[in-house]
Amino acid sequence: MTRSEELFQQALHLIPGGVNSPVRAFQAVGGGPLFISRAEGSKIYDADGHPYIDYVGSWGPMILGHANHYVIAALQKACERGTSFGAPTELELEMALLITKSVPSIEKVRMVNSGTEATLSAIRLARAFTKRDKIIKFEGCYHGHADSFLIAAGSGVATLGIPDSPGVPKAVAADTLVAEYNNLESVHEIAKKFPGEIAALIIEPIAGNMGVVPPVPGFLEGLRELCTREGIVLIFDEVMTGFRVALGGAQALYGVHPDLTTLGKIIGGGMPVGAYGGRADIMSLIAPEGPVYQAGTLSGNPLAMTAGIETLKEIRKPGFYSALEIKSAQLVEGMRENLRALNLKFQVASVGSMFSLFFTEGPITNWREINQCNRALFSTYFRAMLERDIYLAPSQFEAGFISIAHTDEDIQKTIRAQREALVLATRT
Repeated sequence: MTRSEELFQQALHLIPGGVNSPVRAFQAVGGGPLFISRAEGSKIYDADGHPYIDYVGSWGPMILGHANHYVIAALQKACERGTSFGAPTELELEMALLITKSVPSIEKVRMVNSGTEATLSAIRLARAFTKRDKIIKFEGCYHGHADSFLIAAGSGVATLGIPDSPGVPKAVAADTLVAEYNNLESVHEIAKKFPGEIAALIIEPIAGNMGVVPPVPGFLEGLRELCTREGIVLIFDEVMTGFRVALGGAQALYGVHPDLTTLGKIIGGGMPVGAYGGRADIMSLIAPEGPVYQAGTLSGNPLAMTAGIETLKEIRKPGFYSALEIKSAQLVEGMRENLRALNLKFQVASVGSMFSLFFTEGPITNWREINQCNRALFSTYFRAMLERDIYLAPSQFEAGFISIAHTDEDIQKTIRAQREALVLATRT
């Protein structure tokens, strides 16, 4: 029995499911999860000290790779000054300046402690601003575990096959209207059915919680036009894509500006963090400037701000994103070449340094199409990759992430492993 297996058996008695976030449990792929003891660069090491090339990257934040020297050095100094003050710090102002300089639509920003906290706060703010109650979300998009979002959600909810979480009041569910991703007409139909009742439309501008699904041409632009016309607050959930696909996020990549944006992951450099920001006239409603209450004991925590600031400083350096995209293109093209060589018609999707391999021959533009993926085949493929020291997200419905720390050797090893894993998966 490995050390990870021993630890998991102990954890099952003390922690629900043995894990503190559901997808970590490996239920969708079989077996028990790896327990990680340390990480450095592109690699993680399990409790037995075995290394794996990591494409999870703590589910997105580790764009610099693990234990980056500049981030760790800054954190060590920050720890010596104190870990939490419950009072304003200059670090919070520095982070706000970096965000507003980088993300074109954000005029004011409020720091919080998680992506879920950011999205639920943004929805509350939109409802207060519009004096309306209903919201629109999209099938397969995951915006955290707040009640309003656990309707047709992606990520772990899709992975574990939970349609709607128990404990969500019917009245809350009734105010969440669900549209089809990449289908503008489905949104128009909802808007016509509930005129003057919709407070906000929240979307992942690049879906990442049903795997990587880019927006089709004109989709985001159409949403912007509709929301402007109907007085609906357009919210881009860029917890995953913010600073990942471009310095200004997906909104900079596609040139479509939302009214509010939620951020997380990279802006904390691997520490717990979240943020929401946008138009000054909307953000000014937040207490103490306005009546919309939201607070947090650890919001703007100095350690999270320090790690995030150092990360943002690095990715703002000239050439960072071009170098990252070269690595990403090498990996993705290698994966596609493997599929061509084996005459397999599975789909590889990517945007920037995010990627997904879908075990389906059909299109991949929305949740209903992606739900046709062969999950059993993915499970066999995942185990085969893990046996070859490649660590992927243990779900067909999660994105993979490449960091600047991944080397050419890492990428070539991954491509070779993927070909072997595909052969094994498709022959069993």
